[in-house]
Amino acid sequence: MSGAPQLAWIRPGDPPDAFPDPRTALREPDGLLAAGGDLSPARLLYAYRRGIFPWYSAGQPILWWCPNPRAVLYPQAVHISRSLRKSLRRRDYEVSLDHAFPDVMHACAMARSNQPDAGTWITDEMQAAYIELHRLGHAHSIEVWMNSRLVGGLYGVAVGKIFFGESMFSHRTDASKIALVWLAMQLESWGFELIDCQIASTHLQSLGSVSIPRDEFLALLDRHAATDSRIGTWQL
Repeated sequence: MSGAPQLAWIRPGDPPDAFPDPRTALREPDGLLAAGGDLSPARLLYAYRRGIFPWYSAGQPILWWCPNPRAVLYPQAVHISRSLRKSLRRRDYEVSLDHAFPDVMHACAMARSNQPDAGTWITDEMQAAYIELHRLGHAHSIEVWMNSRLVGGLYGVAVGKIFFGESMFSHRTDASKIALVWLAMQLESWGFELIDCQIASTHLQSLGSVSIPRDEFLALLDRHAATDSRIGTWQL
């Protein structure tokens, strides 16, 4: 009789592709695949291509996940409610891409620190790693400004024709939703196929996200994450 699945351990010196098959992730907790390793650009980019992302709290080893099912959003299918449509029409805001990536990450981290149930996973280590990915042209932010003040935004990683959303924040009503709508429109115009939302939430579902089986998600990655991507600084 075979034993229960064992969590894979990745040593810092292991090659970037030292991940087990994402389909072997634990069922409880859902999607936990491996622990350890590092947040080097090569390891992070390989992980995203395989549908794997880091998510852990301060004081823990790096934990790598690939949950089943997977929350995704198709750029052309973003749901815009009546109230959000009014917010989009107000035009008392400005939107930019890649103008303030570190500030967006920091704001997302502060927002999470005020939500005990959300954990503290955007650690200083995580921020440094993704700022480096941004410097290399793989991680991107979209910002919403009011009166020259950053009031909302989100950030994530682009691999091929997939945008892997990481976190968002809002200091004004609908500011993060405005960021997502603008991002989705831009991604659609560039031919992106999918926004990965990782784990379902009522907030994302209200914007049109759906949950699909992990196997279906991985098949989409096989088709679209290996294609050419828009590496470098993004502009609307």
